[in-house]
Parts: sequence; C-alpha cells; structure tokens
Amino acid sequence: MTSENRALPLPEPKPGEWLSLEDFANVVRLTPLVSIDIIVRAPDRRVLLGRRTSEPAKGVYFVPGGRITKNETRAAAFRRLTKVELGVEKDLSAARFLGVFDHLYPTNRVERAGFGTHYVVLGYEIDLDLESTALPMEQHGQYVWRHENEILAATDVHPNTQAYFR
Repeated sequence: MTSENRALPLPEPKPGEWLSLEDFANVVRLTPLVSIDIIVRAPDRRVLLGRRTSEPAKGVYFVPGGRITKNETRAAAFRRLTKVELGVEKDLSAARFLGVFDHLYPTNRVERAGFGTHYVVLGYEIDLDLESTALPMEQHGQYVWRHENEILAATDVHPNTQAYFR
C-alpha cells in the first residue's frame, strides 16, 4: 500500500451536492452521467421546452431536467429537479416513466475541448398547469409550449428532445 492510499479518506458528496468544477470535468470526461428529463404536459397536451443557457445543447430548446447526484435517490432527485427547474416540487409517484435514453454530445458543461458528454437519461412525463413566465431562468433563458408535431418539425429543438415524441 502506498502512502497515497493511507491518506485520510475523502468525504463523499452529500445528496444534491455539486462537485467542484475540476472533479465534475473529470467525471464528465471519464464516465456517463445519470440524469432525469421531465416531459411536462399542459392540460391541452402541449409540452414545455426551455432554451438552454449552457452546454451541452446550449442555445436550443430542451425539456427540463438534470443529473442525479452521488448518494441521491431517483425520488429525491426528481423532487429537487422539479423544484429547481419548474419552481414547484413534485413527487416521482406523480410521473409516468417513459424509458431510458442515451444522450451523447460532442460538448460538455465546462466548455473544455477534447471530450463530450454522455448521459443515461431516465425520461418521465408529468401533467402540470404552469405559467411559463414564472419559471426559474437559471438553466433556460426562454420557455415555450409546443405540441408534439411542432416539436418534431422544429429546427430549434434538440434531437434528443424530439426522440421523446417519435
């Protein structure tokens, strides 16, 4: 055993805790991320989309969602993500599971050259009546509601979002 192995153990992140930029860059470079995408349906069946403000998929419309953090259950992540992304905390039991999707991007959140991002995405659908003007603006700079046929025909909607409606 080397002296490095005998060093004090590093603490694990707490559920919902973000990694340092350097740690996160290494994780993105070396491993897939697990995330949840939330397909939000209005009473008229339109779907909520937000224009992403950061990589990957910066500048295009995408459904709300985000990654599951270390030691965070899917249920806890869903509650956190609905609160952060939609401004209203919802339980996972209120959503319908759509399946598992692979999202591969040539870019990464830290905007460094040389590696992309691989997400293993758990897609969930939920019915919510939301006012888009009251939605949080941290991840999405603009929101729109669109019907499935509009999403599939749009050039400003990311193909990974379009895949939910094929």
